[in-house]
Amino acid sequence: MRKGLKVWMVAGLAMTLLLTACGTTKTGDGAASQNDSKNASKPNPIIKLGYAKSVMSYPMTLLPDTTKNLNLELSSFSSGNDVLTALVSKSIDVAQITYLHYITAMGKDLDIVPISGQVNGGTDILIHKGLDLKEEDWDGLKKIITDFKAQKKPFRVAASRGSAQDIQMRGEFLLHGIDPLKDVQIINIPNVTDHITAIEKGEVEMATTVEPVASMAKLNGTAKHFSFPYNQAAGKLTNLIVTRSDVIKERPQDLKEVVGGIVGLLNKLDTDKKIWIDVVNKYTPLDEKTGSEALKNAYPDYKIHRKSALAIVTMMKELNYIQTDVSEKVGTNIDYTFLSQVTGKSKEELGYND
Repeated sequence: MRKGLKVWMVAGLAMTLLLTACGTTKTGDGAASQNDSKNASKPNPIIKLGYAKSVMSYPMTLLPDTTKNLNLELSSFSSGNDVLTALVSKSIDVAQITYLHYITAMGKDLDIVPISGQVNGGTDILIHKGLDLKEEDWDGLKKIITDFKAQKKPFRVAASRGSAQDIQMRGEFLLHGIDPLKDVQIINIPNVTDHITAIEKGEVEMATTVEPVASMAKLNGTAKHFSFPYNQAAGKLTNLIVTRSDVIKERPQDLKEVVGGIVGLLNKLDTDKKIWIDVVNKYTPLDEKTGSEALKNAYPDYKIHRKSALAIVTMMKELNYIQTDVSEKVGTNIDYTFLSQVTGKSKEELGYND
């Protein structure tokens, strides 16, 4: 069996566990079950919290350690869409989703209220190892694209349409004078492990993908790093913690406890990545080297970046991911109350103007 095939068989297994793919089944994994038993001696009330499986979400399994007065019931889901569905249907009380899920929910008039940030980052633009192009050489990239045009060949870029990575890439292209609709051919490949397969087979010249797939490809020599696309208006934004308005009304003290636990957990992750690496290694088949590399591109952040979220709205509208301008809803629906109570900071210090 070829080395590359072995690696990507392992990668496929990893992604089954790690990435927010398009599955539809709620799963109570070992991580959640263990934490349920860990919390059994804690007093009521019970808060049900859901998260989508990914490198950046697995630290949620440590949340019971930083919440003192709650019995947390954790549930892992195959995708962010599934988590959102569970929250809207009142199967859970709190959810970890992405900013894109939140904005899409606002376009559908769903009752979703952000109460905390979680982890941002995780995006990487990779190029075929045969391309003579250095990291961040955007002028060099534009020259290559021009050469492809002269040869009447498309410069092909793999991406998962509608993902945070897709939005960030398109914004970064525009920032550097590359029209994502006219200058390159973006090929929608939903399964992120297939991004790297496409590069390896020469089916695309570039891929905008997510951790830990990106780190696997770089460490294996299958592809080269080109850019982290965080200079565009949306920055590194990825994950949010959200709830519903009825939970805010009926259980404010419990939500304060949840947000306090999240802030405490993120502060720990920010100062000690070893905790993060250990939990990723515990619940996934990733080796420590790959996990460590992937987490270099992940940023714990409890702030809710309102201004950057509005920039995502603009990009999503321009790209026809949403049909109406939901800027007002997105901007006014954020609740900084619990973050402010926990941290002692104002909403301006917690991302309102960022």
